[in-house]
Amino acid sequence: MSDEKVRTEEYKVTADETVAKVKELVAEGNIRRIIIQTEEGKTLIEFPLTVGVAAAAGVLLLAPLLAAVGALAAIVTDLTIVVEREE
Repeated sequence: MSDEKVRTEEYKVTADETVAKVKELVAEGNIRRIIIQTEEGKTLIEFPLTVGVAAAAGVLLLAPLLAAVGALAAIVTDLTIVVEREE
């Protein structure tokens, strides 16, 4: 059993804001998982992050992930970004 506490946050974004918001969240570095969902709550993409990934890997290694997020944003107008943070 783990004593780890996870807090969930949701951000409603438009297609144009999606990639920028994901970059911003990844840069914060205390995120455990990011889930991108449609307005109806259907999960489109889900990816885990480890502490320090953004700092260690930089944007270059995250480029394929951001490309996928951008492609999703191009076909769906309104999205919800669900973020799991470790406390």
